[in-house]
Amino acid sequence: MPRRVAMAPSWIIPSLHAALTTPSHVLPDMAHLVNPYWSRFAPMDATMSKILGLFTLAIMIISCCGNGVVVYIFGGTKSLRTPANLLVLNLAFSDFCMMASQSPVMLVNFYYETWVLGPLWCDIYAVCGSMFGCVSIWSMCMIAFDRYNVIVKGINGTPMTIKLSIMKILFIWLMATFWTIMPLIGWSSYVPEGNLTACSIDYMTRQWNPRSYLITYSIFVYYVPLFLICYSYWFIIAAVAAHEKAMREQAKKMNVKSLRSSEDCDKSAEGKLAKVALTTISLWFMAWTPYLVICYFGLFKIEGLTPLTTIWGATFAKTSAVYNPIVYGISHPKYRVVLKEKCPFCVCGNTDEPKPDAPAGDTETTSEAESKA
Repeated sequence: MPRRVAMAPSWIIPSLHAALTTPSHVLPDMAHLVNPYWSRFAPMDATMSKILGLFTLAIMIISCCGNGVVVYIFGGTKSLRTPANLLVLNLAFSDFCMMASQSPVMLVNFYYETWVLGPLWCDIYAVCGSMFGCVSIWSMCMIAFDRYNVIVKGINGTPMTIKLSIMKILFIWLMATFWTIMPLIGWSSYVPEGNLTACSIDYMTRQWNPRSYLITYSIFVYYVPLFLICYSYWFIIAAVAAHEKAMREQAKKMNVKSLRSSEDCDKSAEGKLAKVALTTISLWFMAWTPYLVICYFGLFKIEGLTPLTTIWGATFAKTSAVYNPIVYGISHPKYRVVLKEKCPFCVCGNTDEPKPDAPAGDTETTSEAESKA
């Protein structure tokens, strides 16, 4: 068992002393894990620690409440427990666990301005952050595949079943477990980073072992899912755009203005899917890319990496757990209806789905792609 360390401010050398360096106020049981690179920097200003703490507290509250409501609604409503929505439920659960496991630890360390929980909790913290981040992005990838299968392949696609959905979720968690256990058994390691208030994969050591892990990890947990998401949504948007074009041509032949009640792109299937695609990819990309760049700075020994940029990058990456419930949950029409019934104060605007007015002689004008979206 690791030695238990009492968390007392008197044990920590004040970080306002200009002569001190970042590792000088780390506790003795963590000193052997700190990379010498960080010794060139003075400890971060106490005011910045408070700002980071407030920011972390804010995103923790928003994320835990948002994802908690999504889990409650999807998990507690039988009509919403469809095979596809199980993936949404898995995404919300992983995002909830991400913030629930990361934020309290970060708040404690921001208060003491160094890592005070010992090596064991350093590993636990890093494992949770890596695992839930991996689960989230691959859940988004599986959701994109499901939409691609329904909208692009249509009747030629393999129907999503409860069994298939559970198999995909099991695959996601097994893969995430593999990548997060590797540093615990010798392929790289988990160490304090930046201002020493957080732990992560070792991206500062110049040896091939940690370098090979980080390169391989980034390929399978960043580039591959990002490529697959972009690939899926590219064809989704192309398929819907083609269907919309066909509808406009058909309306022209019938000598009517439109087969829909409105030409508003925001209400059309094409516009909705484009927004979902761009929002999902852009926000995830913006959240995690800065931290990946920080890791590559350390990996390839690029000057300019500081404790402040490192901790802000790590903190900002966790905001990915904030907006996913909005993109995948609140935009879901049936979810909004149930949410209005169970938590009416959480819903803004009308929850009724717009129904186009069918012209004479045509009893069905809603596009197949829109009804499946």
